Amino acid sequence: MTGHVSLLNQGHHSKQPTFNTLLFHAQQAQVTMERQHSYRGLLKIPGLFPLILAATLSRLAGRMFVLTLVLFVLAQFSSPALAGWLTFAAIVPGLVVSPVAGVLLDRVGPTIAVRIDMIASAVFIAAISFAGWEGWSSPPILFILVMLFSLSGPLGAAGTRTLLPRLVPPNTLDQANALDIAIYAIVDVVGPAMAGVVVTWLGPEAAMAMIAAGYAGAAICLSRVQRLPGLASTQTSFLRQTMEGIQLVSRQPTLRGLAVSYSLYTVTWGVFYVAVPVFVANHYATATDSLVTGILWAATGVAGGVGALFAGHVRTTGRERRVMAAGMLITAFAAWPLAAEFGFCGLAIGLMLAGVMSGPITVSLLTLRQRRTDPQQLGRVMSISISLNIAGFPLGSAIAGTAVTQSLLATFVLAGSASVVAAIATASIPPDTDRRPEVPLL
Repeated sequence: MTGHVSLLNQGHHSKQPTFNTLLFHAQQAQVTMERQHSYRGLLKIPGLFPLILAATLSRLAGRMFVLTLVLFVLAQFSSPALAGWLTFAAIVPGLVVSPVAGVLLDRVGPTIAVRIDMIASAVFIAAISFAGWEGWSSPPILFILVMLFSLSGPLGAAGTRTLLPRLVPPNTLDQANALDIAIYAIVDVVGPAMAGVVVTWLGPEAAMAMIAAGYAGAAICLSRVQRLPGLASTQTSFLRQTMEGIQLVSRQPTLRGLAVSYSLYTVTWGVFYVAVPVFVANHYATATDSLVTGILWAATGVAGGVGALFAGHVRTTGRERRVMAAGMLITAFAAWPLAAEFGFCGLAIGLMLAGVMSGPITVSLLTLRQRRTDPQQLGRVMSISISLNIAGFPLGSAIAGTAVTQSLLATFVLAGSASVVAAIATASIPPDTDRRPEVPLL
């Protein structure tokens, strides 16, 4: 009997985990969680990888298109004025119709809406290429094709960021946004450079054909993304839903605060785009100033991508307001005194610092906006908000164009001041009380 009890006790103790066993299992669990929360693990979510690939192709095509359009017009007509107006026509009509595009996103679903943009963009740009090769291109034809291209643009710009929160779990949303923004930053650097090389080697018509192929490839990638249905009611009139979207952004405290704060923040970048080339021209010979400016902006874009990936790694969910406000204050310091008062070295360090901060700021903006918006209204909110956010950039450039002729230092002070006011506006956004979307009385 004693021997039997001894055997039982021995068996019982043999099943008890040792400290080393517990430590091993804890380490394995930690590794598993890290893999699940890594960017590689994120891309295993069904539909996310083809969506990211489609977004990369379409954004690369879009960044190539802006420069290629200018080079195409200069080659065909030798008219800088026409090139400028066509660039205007490629952007502004899409901003004007963004509330309508948002309703379409909510009604037909983001997958179909983004695919419409990709297919339409491929068709219109292929038509520009064909017209150039056949000698049919004329200013009226180009204006029509470019404006049609612009009108579908908000579907793709807002559609991708409407799809993300419906594809990924809530606890990985900031990581998904970070990956999206990092790719956008890299494409922002690669796109214009690739356009310049292709136009130089093959001509603007071939470059247009390659851009059309990029949009077509994006449409094909989207066929691997699950078709998510529209959440908005089709019983309500299109016009009423358009007005509801505008009222929603203007009345909801979070959306209104983000629209104001981020628009002010982009004023800083609009000022940078004018002030930095002037600063560089004052320090370098004419033959090298463009090259130096290009290198600075390329490095700034890469820094923004790194900052976005870091923000996704450390997680910003629940802390978005603090991250945005802190990043904006650091950006203000980067503009003045760092970039303005410490020569070219200060300018380079200031731009890198502002670039790194742009990643966490934009990740936090997207995550907070997505968390606090009713999914049935997310398409309208994203489309309208993106257009409002973009508006700060040309405003900053316009103001800087006048200010820089008077004082370069004052121009950098203006850039810093815009980010300080943006940080104050961010701090006025209501903190989290719960995770439910805020729904104002319309």
